[in-house]
Amino acid sequence: MCCVHNVRVFNVSDVRAAIIPVTPFQQNCTLLWSDRTKKGAVIDPGGDLDRIRQAIEEIGVTVEKIILTHGHIDHAGGAAELKEALGVPIEGPHEADRFLLDRLEETGRGYGIEARAVTPDRWLQEGDTVAVGDLVLDVLHCPGHSPGSVVLVSPTQRFAIVGDVLFQGSVGRTDLPGGDGKALIRSIKEKLLPLGDDISFICGHGPTSTIGQERQTNPFLQGDAVF
Repeated sequence: MCCVHNVRVFNVSDVRAAIIPVTPFQQNCTLLWSDRTKKGAVIDPGGDLDRIRQAIEEIGVTVEKIILTHGHIDHAGGAAELKEALGVPIEGPHEADRFLLDRLEETGRGYGIEARAVTPDRWLQEGDTVAVGDLVLDVLHCPGHSPGSVVLVSPTQRFAIVGDVLFQGSVGRTDLPGGDGKALIRSIKEKLLPLGDDISFICGHGPTSTIGQERQTNPFLQGDAVF
């Protein structure tokens, strides 16, 4: 389907996703679309925009928006430039991450990544929905990795985009500005685990997983583990 190097394709029911690792952090930028409409969104374009645009062209998706799960440089660094190139709005994250988005250029210099500050066209809050083609994603505000991290869930398709909240076998780091370990574990246990074990998810780094697999095997979610 896509010839861009190192792109992984993820399929659940009518949901299609191309996972495009970008930046030196190998962040999972995700091109998400509906198989029925071929309309979609770019989620977390941290950088390497040439790779992202090549994937869009090769797959033939009509991108309607950019979505940010949170404000860290590897997820949001390329958002302003991609918005201008595609002429589409940006939705997310929660406004609690405004301070991170405002400082993207400064943060990027520290990592050797070109970035520009960006202000979303729409901040997301708990209970909002986001449309991607004919897909409707519920918004969960899941602070901890960053104050404004959001998770996008399709209850009907049993699928989620979780950003850096939860990984296969791990959870998001909390030693960056605004991080809170107890809040992160609370977000996962109170908002993600109740979604159901059959929920498949794409995370911000590394391989995909399911809620059930992480409930059973993730060491950070066993007992009363906190960090």
